[in-house]
Amino acid sequence: MTAAPLTLVSFDLCPYVQRAAIVLAEKGVPFARKTIDLANKPDWFKALSPLGKVPLLQVGEAVLFESAAIVEYLDETHGPRLHPTDPLTRAQHRGWMELGSSILADIWGLETTADAAVFDTKAVAIHDKLARVEDVLGDGPYFSGAEFSLVDAVFAPIFRYFDVFDKIGDFGVFTDLTKVQAWRGVLAARPSVIGAVVPDYPERLRAFLRKHKGQMAQRMVLQPT
Repeated sequence: MTAAPLTLVSFDLCPYVQRAAIVLAEKGVPFARKTIDLANKPDWFKALSPLGKVPLLQVGEAVLFESAAIVEYLDETHGPRLHPTDPLTRAQHRGWMELGSSILADIWGLETTADAAVFDTKAVAIHDKLARVEDVLGDGPYFSGAEFSLVDAVFAPIFRYFDVFDKIGDFGVFTDLTKVQAWRGVLAARPSVIGAVVPDYPERLRAFLRKHKGQMAQRMVLQPT
């Protein structure tokens, strides 16, 4: 039976899209990529997306929305499996994936808030959550050891933000987190992670920050372009 063609509907900066793109690449699954402008959503996208968000995965005539559902579907239907086989460990991994999603919410605050106190609070929150990850990381190189997992696919886009943010300032997010820093470096070098975004991702992210005119943009003023 011929597999249904896959199309990933995406937005260039969305970390949730990156998750799906990373998983597709890790599994070697061919797919088409259709990029939209979230500020000017086409009617066909509005008709397909119940929440008006990316990513969407079109599986033949069917449509999946929400990144967690998409990556779980991909893991169940295409090898190699990126979730642990043990049910308890698999459930624990899903919990850490949710923690990753909560960090993305904090990162949104870093990107957009104009309030210095809120900015600092978000930076502390990210550090504290990553410190919890530090406590469970082993010898690596990946979250659960030698094998790349869905947790890695979730955290790689988180770390990518800081490739840009670190050039703007040191916000203390990785202070004393040696294992997390090592993990970050390994993920950044993985081909699936590199290929999950367009080559000019850093420039696009900086443009996004300038557009929102928040604390991050204000701090960029003092930095070379």
